Amino acid sequence: MKFNSTTLLAALALILTMTGCGGKGSSASGTSPGATATAQAPAATQLPPKPGEPPPIIIGVAGPMTGDLAQIGKMFERGVQLRIDQVNGGGVQGRRVQMELGDDAGNPKEASNVAQRFASNDQVLAVIGHYNSSCSLAGKEIYKEAGLVQFSPASTNPAVCVGSPWTFRNIYRDDYQGQMLARYCRNLLSVNRVAVFFDNDDYGIGLKDAFSAEARKIGLQVVAEQSYERDTADFRPQLSTFMPKRPEIIFVSGLFAQASKIASQARESGITIPMLGGDGVFSEEFIRNGGAATEDTYVVTPFLFELGGDRARDWGDAFRKKFKAEPDAWAVLAYDAVSMVLKAIEEKGAGRTTIRDYLAAINTPSNAFDGLGGRTYFDAEGDCLKPIHMALVKNGKFIPAPKQLN
Repeated sequence: MKFNSTTLLAALALILTMTGCGGKGSSASGTSPGATATAQAPAATQLPPKPGEPPPIIIGVAGPMTGDLAQIGKMFERGVQLRIDQVNGGGVQGRRVQMELGDDAGNPKEASNVAQRFASNDQVLAVIGHYNSSCSLAGKEIYKEAGLVQFSPASTNPAVCVGSPWTFRNIYRDDYQGQMLARYCRNLLSVNRVAVFFDNDDYGIGLKDAFSAEARKIGLQVVAEQSYERDTADFRPQLSTFMPKRPEIIFVSGLFAQASKIASQARESGITIPMLGGDGVFSEEFIRNGGAATEDTYVVTPFLFELGGDRARDWGDAFRKKFKAEPDAWAVLAYDAVSMVLKAIEEKGAGRTTIRDYLAAINTPSNAFDGLGGRTYFDAEGDCLKPIHMALVKNGKFIPAPKQLN
C-alpha cells in the first residue's frame, strides 16, 4: 500500500500524542492507567484510505478504557463499533466510518488530555463520551472552544451541558434521578429512614444533593450522610456509624467499583438492611466483584433489555454474536449516540458545525430520534428527559424490580 508524506506525518503526530498522555488515574489501587493506555486501549483504529477512496469519517470515543471502570469504556467502544459495522457496508455519504479511542481512565486530568487530542485533530467530527461527569466537565470548555460536539451517553451531573452549545447527552440528569430515587424509597419501598454514602466527586455529590433535597420534601428522613474517597479500601469504620441511626436502607451515591466493596464489607460487618444504588452502580462488575453481598440491591438504570421489546432483544442478540459478551445500558446509549451523529452526517454533511446544528434542531417530541434507549430530543442546553428503570439483583443478575416508577 502506498503512503504519501501527509499520511506519514499524520501517523507520526498521532503516535507522539498517544505516548505523551500520562498521569495518575482514578483506580482504587492508585496505579497509573494512563501510562499503559497505549498498550491496552489503542488511541486510534483508523486506517489510511485505499487508493481512490475518500478519507474516512472519524468519530472519537472517550471513556475509561483502563482502570477500575474499564468495563464501561469497553461497553462504549462496543456499542459504537456495532453501529459502525452496520453502516460500513455502504458507508455514510460514500465514506467509511472509523473510531478513535481516548482513554481518560476516569480521571479529569486525563480527560482534558483526551479532549485536547480530539479537538486538535480536524478529522475527528464528534466525540461520544465521557462516562464520568467530572471527565465530561473537564473536557467541556475544550470541546466548546474547538467547536466539536461532545455527546455523553452517561454523564448525569446537572452542570454537564449547561453553558456549552456543543455538549449533548441522551440520559437524564442527576437532579431528576435523585428525585426519583427518593420517591422510590418512600412511595414504593415504604422506607422512612435512609443513610446516604456518597462518592466525593461531581457525580456522587450531585446525585446525593438531589436525593436529599427531595427526601426532605416528601418526609423521607436522611438519618446519616457520609462521604468517601475513590481510593478508600476499608469502608467499615464509616458503615459502623450508620447503624446507631437505625436506617432502613443505605443509598450509595457512587460507582460500581466502590459500591461492590461497600456491599461486601457491610455484609461482613453484619449489616443486613437493603442497599440502593444510582446508575453508577449499574454494571455486571458490581455483581461479579461483590458476589452474594449484592443480592437484593436496587439499582437505577436508563435501560433494561427486558423492558425494551423485540428490537432490544434482536439488538442484544447481535451484540452477543459479535462480541461474545453481555451488553448493558451503556452500550445501548453509546450506540444511540453515534447513530444520531451518523444520521446528522448522512442527512446534512460531514462537518463539526453541521453535526451540532442537526442535533440542536432535534428539539421537540415530534422530531425526536427513536433509539433503542427511547425517544431523544434536546432542550436549549442539550439535555433530554428520559425515564429511569429500577433493577434488582436476584440470583446474581440484574432483573426488572417488581415495582417500577411511572
